[in-house]
Amino acid sequence: MSRVLSVARCFCAGIVAAVSFPLLDPSIARAQQSAAEQLPPVEVTRPADQNRTRARATGDGDARRGRARPNGAPAGTGPSGSGSEAVADNGGIVGAATTVITAADIAHSPSQNLAEIIAGQVPGGQLTTLYGGQVGAKTSVDLRGFGAFATANTLVLINGRRLNDIDMAQVDLSTIPLVSIERIEITRGNSGAVLYGDNAVGGVINIVTRNGVGGPPVAARIEAGFGSFNTRLGNVSTSLNSGSWSTSFYGNTVKTDGYRDNNRYSQENGVGNLNYTTPGLTAFLTVTGDNQELRLPGGRTVDPSIGVDEVATNRRGTSTPFNYANQQGFGATAGFTKTLVNGLDLIVDGGMRDKKQQSAFFSSPTPVPAFFTSTYVDADLTTWSVTPRLSLKSVAFGLPSQLLTGVDYYDASFRQNRGAGQGLAPWHTYDLRQQTVAGYFQHTLGVVPTTDISYGARVQSIRFSARDNFDPAAPFNADIGALPLESDETQYALHLGAEHRLNDMVSLFGRAARAFRTPDVDERVSSGPSFDPFFNPLPQTFRLKTQTSQDVEGGLRIRGGGLQMQSSLYLMDLTNEIHFNPILFYNTNLDPTRRYGSETSISYRVNDALLLRSGMAYTRATFREGVWAGNDVPLVSRYTASAGLTWNIWQNYVVLDATARFWSERRMDNDQAGTQKPIPANGTIDLKLSGQYERYFWSLSVNNVLNALYYDYAIASTFTDGRFSAYPLPGRSYLLKAGATF
Repeated sequence: MSRVLSVARCFCAGIVAAVSFPLLDPSIARAQQSAAEQLPPVEVTRPADQNRTRARATGDGDARRGRARPNGAPAGTGPSGSGSEAVADNGGIVGAATTVITAADIAHSPSQNLAEIIAGQVPGGQLTTLYGGQVGAKTSVDLRGFGAFATANTLVLINGRRLNDIDMAQVDLSTIPLVSIERIEITRGNSGAVLYGDNAVGGVINIVTRNGVGGPPVAARIEAGFGSFNTRLGNVSTSLNSGSWSTSFYGNTVKTDGYRDNNRYSQENGVGNLNYTTPGLTAFLTVTGDNQELRLPGGRTVDPSIGVDEVATNRRGTSTPFNYANQQGFGATAGFTKTLVNGLDLIVDGGMRDKKQQSAFFSSPTPVPAFFTSTYVDADLTTWSVTPRLSLKSVAFGLPSQLLTGVDYYDASFRQNRGAGQGLAPWHTYDLRQQTVAGYFQHTLGVVPTTDISYGARVQSIRFSARDNFDPAAPFNADIGALPLESDETQYALHLGAEHRLNDMVSLFGRAARAFRTPDVDERVSSGPSFDPFFNPLPQTFRLKTQTSQDVEGGLRIRGGGLQMQSSLYLMDLTNEIHFNPILFYNTNLDPTRRYGSETSISYRVNDALLLRSGMAYTRATFREGVWAGNDVPLVSRYTASAGLTWNIWQNYVVLDATARFWSERRMDNDQAGTQKPIPANGTIDLKLSGQYERYFWSLSVNNVLNALYYDYAIASTFTDGRFSAYPLPGRSYLLKAGATF
């Protein structure tokens, strides 16, 4: 804690000394009101809204105002009873490209899969999907072209708090109940690193959840559904309000046999909230839990040299009938927001997350422990955090000003047992711990009524320790222990952005930023060469360098009538990007890489009943130097596009939603050299009919209407040209749901 207090004193004293602005009293506030309204807020956390992000995003959500309430959403589940109407032009990180996905968008989407919902509405969003289906377990969203390491380069937040852990599993979006989401705010690029720190390289996805505050005394919603592959699901949400107190619960359960053999999936998720709300003080407690059981079917082998093509002959089969991965999670977060004086808020929150994982892998066709063919992993990761901050809204030199400054402290402990089988003594017992403490500030000024600028910085200290309690006598051991590591480093993030409104319809924006990503514990466990040139085993070292990124971006926004458009160009240069070496079988830091491209989103509300939307992007991810200079980074499509509509055919009794996605070919994982056949281009069309009558609602979704037989993940053989393993995805599938509100 002494390090926390030291950083806190340094940043708070420095910021207050450098930016000592008079607080607004009511008379000054009235005089400055018109100018202040021109300034997009950096910190929108208010006493009535404390459980929210540090910087809201703007984007595509505004054009959707006026859409009907999401089917079956009970009144009072959002600030104004509907996620769509709750979205306003309330700014974000100045200069950044942003998108807002509302509760209405989620409710109307043909997909039950949160990752697909995001990819269908965010230009340039790409998916890496191993199993597909209605739930999309372990599906990752890739912002700005990071391929196999997308999850480590995209920061996911819940109500402005980090959800990314320090292990490779990162965030499984399927564990978040869709019914609990009020809106999703996506900021693309590096700019979120100042406010949120590590992992915010490709972008930040902030999921704002409902809490029931301001609703009726009692509200409830239930829903059940069934669909292809013997899928059964249930959703429930409830909220109670009495005086200053409110409580709510959101939960879901799903079971499915899955598209593939040995692909059963079972999951239960729950989110509970307790809120206390008064004019000068709010407080909250949020508790979450999830339980997931997933069977792992593995890939389908294609090898023309021996005439094998399991993708064509038996795409639903499995070569790993006994592999599985289970996970249990629990989290608790508490905090309060206190208005100290007019314009100055103190926000304090903290929490704990615990994640347990068990997985078994058998290369042989039988689940028998053996040398080199079986592995059992049992891991436990616990993270504690405290994140106090100050929000100051004032006038500096006659200019409307907003300053956010704070301290983030995270303490994560990871323990993993790895052996040949469950119940056997493990070969490795890894014990890793990472502590980070950071101080940051972000300051926004309305320099003239039409122009805003924002600048900020973060300094973050990372202390890491790793030990391997190796047991050479453990059964079926063929390994050696890793060397211990103690490291202590300091990283920093920067942001400078500006936005200028040419008129009421058109604005220009631009920014420059620096971000970083520290290696996760799984990458460290498999770092350093495993064998010498004579194939003698070498000890792992846990040593990897921190990845850094610098990017610039510029674009324009157009809003007028029913039209809303956003388009931007970006360039990102990375150093020490972390990747898996397919030849030597260990994680390493790559030669310098580069991302650049363009992203455009357009939505047009034709009338109260019809909304059209589309998005398109060019994404290029290449190696800048080294033996692969000029080659594409694997698993990144250069071209992606999406289109959709929402048509209220008959007074909410019948509503049609359609979403189409297209992506171009991409290099297979493991194919940095670019010599293997690429994963083919493809696309899907999803349709949904839904309706609502009084308190009853229903929907029928048909996904992949054209029955495209495709895959978007494959890994190329290191030793045999043309040989690869692919993960086929479902063809046409359906899901029927019905429910009621009370």
